[in-house]
Amino acid sequence: MNQDKMHLINKIFNNETIRTVWDKESEKYFISVVDIVRVLTDSKNPRHYWNVLKGRLKDEGNETVTNCDQLKLKAQDGKYRLTDVVDIEGMFRIIESIPSRNAEPIREWLAKLGSERIDETFDPSLAVQRAMDLYRFKGYDEKWISKRVKGIQDRKELTDVWKDGGITEAKEYAILTNEIYKEWSGMTAKEYKTFKGLRKESLRDNMSDVEVTLADLGEISAREIAKKNNPKGLDENIVVARRGGKIAGNARKELEKELGESVITSNNALNYEYTSEKEIEMK
Repeated sequence: MNQDKMHLINKIFNNETIRTVWDKESEKYFISVVDIVRVLTDSKNPRHYWNVLKGRLKDEGNETVTNCDQLKLKAQDGKYRLTDVVDIEGMFRIIESIPSRNAEPIREWLAKLGSERIDETFDPSLAVQRAMDLYRFKGYDEKWISKRVKGIQDRKELTDVWKDGGITEAKEYAILTNEIYKEWSGMTAKEYKTFKGLRKESLRDNMSDVEVTLADLGEISAREIAKKNNPKGLDENIVVARRGGKIAGNARKELEKELGESVITSNNALNYEYTSEKEIEMK
């Protein structure tokens, strides 16, 4: 596992520190089970509590245990010990398995979340409205939100064109997207996220309005060229994706020539910081 160890402060858990590992390869968080148990149960020996619960869940055939990995995490005494970790889905399953008043706010949130998803199945416009409301809550202005929603629609139209051209695998969509990004930004989407200090967060949500416009221009150009030339298969679509990305790349160069500076920025919209264990030790 190619991992970054970090500590995240989660307000859901009353500002308790939860040891968390980010796996760069799977792009998933893995969370210390013992820490979850500690904040949910107020147990003086959360490791023992988890061992007992793990045994019961194993007897019940709960796959949470079988999906439980072990990683060396730093303990309070400064030593590294193998610790059970789970992903976000596994964390929710553990929460549901623990009778705790501390877990009730989380259960209520999960229940509300499930109800909202069911409602959105019958009325998809609710999902769009929910996304817009969330962007407003995070502080994005209306102009940015309108541009972002339009970009989502444009992206869907592009993937539909790719699908007509024989693109069916998620890996192929990612390859084509990277070709567009490399042409206009000089980076793959993953490299761009790293440049902005992102992990799980959306890249577009952390772009400036200029960056979003260039990303949209690259994809719209690739879409229109594909509609005109009707490429088939991955290789032909790669050529078209590069042509679309190059158009946005040329626009970027012209704008930067006028401004005298790069429009690609490492700025992001995060309202928190990732802190590595090395950085913590230096404080």
